[in-house]
Amino acid sequence: TLIPAIAVPVSIIGTFFFLNLFGFSINLLTLFALILAIGIVVDDAIVVVEAVHAKMEKEKNPDMKEVTNNAMGGISGAIISITLVMVAVFVPVTFISGPSGVFYKQFGITLVIAIIISAINALTLSPMLCALVLKPHTDEHGNKKNLLQRFYDAFNAGFEKITQKYGQAVAFLISKQALTFLILLASVFGIWWFNKTTPTGFVPNEDRKIIFANVELPPGSSLDRTYSVLKELNKRGKEIPGVSKVTFIAGSSLISGAGNNYGLAFLQLTDWEERVGNEEQSIEAITNKLFVLATQIPDARMLFFSPPSVPGFGVSSGFELQMLDKSGGSIKLLDETTKKYLAALYQRPEIKYAQSAFNTNYPQYNFLVNAPLAKQKGVSLTEIFGGMRGYIGGVYAADFTKFGKQFRVMVQSPPEDRNNLQSLNKIFVRNQQGQMIPITQFVTLEKTSGPQSVSRFNLFNSAAVSGAPNAGYSTGDAIAAVNEVAETLPNNFDIAFSGLTREEISSGTQTAMIFLITIIFVYLLLAAQYESYILPFSILFSLPLGIMGAYLSQSLAGLENNIFFQIALIMLIGLLAKNAILIVEFALQERLKGNSIKQAAILGARERLRPILMTSFAFIFGLMPLVLSSGVGSNGNRSLATGAAFGLLIGTILGLLVIPALFVVFQSIQEKIKPVKTVTQDAKINL
Repeated sequence: TLIPAIAVPVSIIGTFFFLNLFGFSINLLTLFALILAIGIVVDDAIVVVEAVHAKMEKEKNPDMKEVTNNAMGGISGAIISITLVMVAVFVPVTFISGPSGVFYKQFGITLVIAIIISAINALTLSPMLCALVLKPHTDEHGNKKNLLQRFYDAFNAGFEKITQKYGQAVAFLISKQALTFLILLASVFGIWWFNKTTPTGFVPNEDRKIIFANVELPPGSSLDRTYSVLKELNKRGKEIPGVSKVTFIAGSSLISGAGNNYGLAFLQLTDWEERVGNEEQSIEAITNKLFVLATQIPDARMLFFSPPSVPGFGVSSGFELQMLDKSGGSIKLLDETTKKYLAALYQRPEIKYAQSAFNTNYPQYNFLVNAPLAKQKGVSLTEIFGGMRGYIGGVYAADFTKFGKQFRVMVQSPPEDRNNLQSLNKIFVRNQQGQMIPITQFVTLEKTSGPQSVSRFNLFNSAAVSGAPNAGYSTGDAIAAVNEVAETLPNNFDIAFSGLTREEISSGTQTAMIFLITIIFVYLLLAAQYESYILPFSILFSLPLGIMGAYLSQSLAGLENNIFFQIALIMLIGLLAKNAILIVEFALQERLKGNSIKQAAILGARERLRPILMTSFAFIFGLMPLVLSSGVGSNGNRSLATGAAFGLLIGTILGLLVIPALFVVFQSIQEKIKPVKTVTQDAKINL
């Protein structure tokens, strides 16, 4: 126990040094990687200790230095193979660009550093500690054993019986190779099925103790009216259990920008410790209560949402898209089409809400200039527009400094001289002769309506649409519904996703490429290690067992297939390959000693049963706090840890049975191509 415990701080401290060297910060991703790295570091140390201990138990009065050297001669190749495979799993993903690449890069580089340091520890520090610390067990006859010693003896005796039964199960499965491939086909089918039915997402939403509120009143509403509505929201919002305080701002909106009829509010929730275990005070329940509250405040449209999972990508969690008018038609038509599209979205069960701030009903004046008359009077259009801008909009003139601070000088009419149409009579412009002429001679205003602003996306007139999935649906389900409804749009209209939604879609296409590159890298390294293009398939074919287990656990836990789960799958490839390498490496050594392929497979499996179980269960138990976590970041913790822990559990249990059978199949094929030169040696297996 002491030797793996010493290896952990050495690897972690070394990893921190290199993280600082690469300019990484201590954040959720690097902490995730360090937690998982602890399990991997312990795994390598356990493999060394168990190998030395097994050699020591077989000899009487052993020389520990010689025993350690002999043990390391047998496992050094396996440790190097495991390290190269784990590095090969994470190095390719560090070159991915975009927001997805940020997740993979920080996570991958942190783990790669920890794995390399762990391998150096396993090849140097851990063997040295084994030679110094481990002592052979001496059984003093006649002395009464204490309770702990009796427990150890009983455990070892029980485990020996389990090992015997395990050898019999492996022998049975080797004789039934069709059953082995049937299990693999079932695993592949399970992966396909769960990948199809598991909800998808990008980054899980977290309870950050805050809910955003976006308030919109009818176009033309005054700022005072908006302020009154926000005060009412403040009063009623504080009455909801779980809401600590409310802060609001009138005249501004997170979604729509600035405007008299817009408002926003921030509802801060109580601490997680006060709300844990109370479903009525979960962030989802409080949000639903706020939507009910909004129906009781007339003439105001309110939306309540959590902040985006990744700051800088959108203003809310959920989905975000742009309605595009590819024909360059009228703004009214874009508004009408957007409203029809939103109405269709509301009919879908996957959509909780969908709204757009684009509205062409804002009261406006159409500014008409009689250009011929202005030219006749000697007044340029520049003078007319400049006069309107200076008197009504304001002109930045200069700066001045006072009390150590810099202030701007703005030239503009006072509010009482620009509050109605009659105010135009007080505005004059100068003609070419220097005479002042009322601007009303050349300007007329017509009442009309239109949008506050017109934005473009991909060079087309656009209307921003944001929304959120309903309870029980993921953002992936919402995106699928959005695409289905978009098929009913007129030919000259289309949608384009933006913000975090765009990254979620692009990350889905990248995932398949990431897995393909990872598998290719692992295969090439194993092919070089074993000098065979056939034998690595005995390792690669065992991977679907654990991946299927990860998908199964994710589905049963009600979690999404998001970027954290995908990172867990990539890590799982390395962990499962590590177990397979331990069995295949020792089976190959037994084969080179002259044992038959079947005997070599059984001997290798039995020899490596204890270290595989020890390392796997140490890693699984290490992830349990993340699986059972709550509070801030719990959704990300559970998404990452659940698939990794239970995927490794199922992959280890099934892999221990399937990997020896796969070794027999592919080693037999390999020897038909290139016979193995073996050392003649008789071996018997007691089953």
